[in-house]
Amino acid sequence: MANDVEIRRSILRREFVKGAILASIVIPQTLRSAQAQGGRDLVAYVGCRTTKERNARGEGIGVYRIDANSGEWRQIQLLRDIINPSYLALDRTGRHLYAVHGDFGEASSYSIDPKTGEIAFLNKQDCGGTNPVHLTPDQSNRFMLVANYATGTLGALPIGADGSLAPLATKIAIPGQPGPHRTQQKGIHPHQIPYDPAGRFLIVPDKGGDKVSVFRFDAEKAAFLPNEPASVKGREGAGCRHVSFHPSKPLAYLTNELDSTVTTYAWDGDKGVLKPLQIVPATPQEFTGDNTAAGIEASADGRFLYVSNRGHDSIATFAIDPGNGLLKPDNWVSTQGKQPRFFTIAPTGDHLYAANENSDTIVDLAIDRVTGRLTPTGQIIRTGSPTCIVFRQA
Repeated sequence: MANDVEIRRSILRREFVKGAILASIVIPQTLRSAQAQGGRDLVAYVGCRTTKERNARGEGIGVYRIDANSGEWRQIQLLRDIINPSYLALDRTGRHLYAVHGDFGEASSYSIDPKTGEIAFLNKQDCGGTNPVHLTPDQSNRFMLVANYATGTLGALPIGADGSLAPLATKIAIPGQPGPHRTQQKGIHPHQIPYDPAGRFLIVPDKGGDKVSVFRFDAEKAAFLPNEPASVKGREGAGCRHVSFHPSKPLAYLTNELDSTVTTYAWDGDKGVLKPLQIVPATPQEFTGDNTAAGIEASADGRFLYVSNRGHDSIATFAIDPGNGLLKPDNWVSTQGKQPRFFTIAPTGDHLYAANENSDTIVDLAIDRVTGRLTPTGQIIRTGSPTCIVFRQA
């Protein structure tokens, strides 16, 4: 009799999971208390592509509330009629959200309701170049800094007291010669503009020029100041894309998009100098298909590094040597979709969310804190052409 009861309960649980689809979200089959971080929910902002030229299906910026106990995503807002909000960033107060509009030449600002997390449009400004792909607030929170991919420039937009953007204050063209790839390296193409861990230097991977440039930003003068040396050269044709720093060691890890590799660098935080130490493949050695490497992020404990592959459609897990910080490929897990352009690790450190741009899903992968390996939880958030996720505490 006990077995019969358990079987009926199991069937009811399965039927509940099948039917409980809310706001285009597939609820996970197993609810997880590990998602909790001090009992507070998270708000997730999801960027996307929207244009027909990109064969995109996105509709705007999606806002989701993530339950602290279950990890369930619930959509609370969709701000429509936004063209290609392809990359998002919060300011340093967490009170405003910003987006760059991929393939165009503008950045936009949004206020955040402190109670609900919902956003409202403030304004839009020209960002000094075409196809902006990444943005970050400067250390003073007085400027939003933008990497313009197509025109090879960096721009700085002043941030007003209300969070809105003022007209472009300055821009700089990145010098150099393009690499050998006939279609992907027709010019200088900065793909990211994050700070180093100390907040002293801007690190700018250049997919077009096969190098990583280093700048300071002087907020008083509103000026980008090239470092000396100004850059470190990558492997020819590699296509330097995104960088992630080790949380405690003077090391940086870089995805090379075009040759699907990962470079380990020693980082001199006083001089702003990168020194290459190692290059490893981002895909398994038995994989023989086409692929481009994309996102990269180190775990908060510094034991593991994750990289997304488009083509192999996976997240690679690398073990980080506790002594020298070098990488050892460990495992690859399918993202259960196509073209994971972006992924991010939740602030709790126990979940990785892979954004499959070409199959319209964000897939929840649980992180084993001991092995670093990933396991699908069963939760799939369905949203058109996702390209970025930003978290904020509710």
